[in-house]
Amino acid sequence: MALKATVFKAHLSLSDMDRGLYQDFSLTLARHPSETDERMMIRLAAFAWHAAERLEFTKGLSADDEPELWIKSYSDEIELWVELGLPDERRLKKACNRAREVVLYAYGGRGVSVWWKQNQGKLAQHDNLTVIELSDEQSQALAALAERTMQLTCTISEGQLWLSNGHGEVTLDPQFLQRHPSHA
Repeated sequence: MALKATVFKAHLSLSDMDRGLYQDFSLTLARHPSETDERMMIRLAAFAWHAAERLEFTKGLSADDEPELWIKSYSDEIELWVELGLPDERRLKKACNRAREVVLYAYGGRGVSVWWKQNQGKLAQHDNLTVIELSDEQSQALAALAERTMQLTCTISEGQLWLSNGHGEVTLDPQFLQRHPSHA
């Protein structure tokens, strides 16, 4: 018998000072059986950083040809492709060829620096790619906020993200390994 996704509900009250965006979102996150709380919460944080009218979660781990999040234009062109983890360089190359902008949130502790050394040269060829590292401490603290039903307050200022559930608070300070001009 195949395992089913676990459904999480999140009410996200977002105050993005950097973009002047103040909005509440009612989100449903389906956590794939192989997905961790850490990865799911990074998806949620990525949603907050890129919140927009047409931003949506995709099939994620259930589909090889889709990112975790994307924004598609009304003509079905991919404007933003958001990836998580330490993907194969070929996957990112394909994403960069399909989307106007690609953002990777790399996490995994010391594995990130090893992955980056192996892929930096090839990835530097893609001027529409941004690679952001989240520290192990930050991503683990984020995972601790995961609950089946979440009431979250999120503030973004000067690129930092603060996320609180009333019981705990996490600060995410992304480190840019490679920066697309729109993130300058």
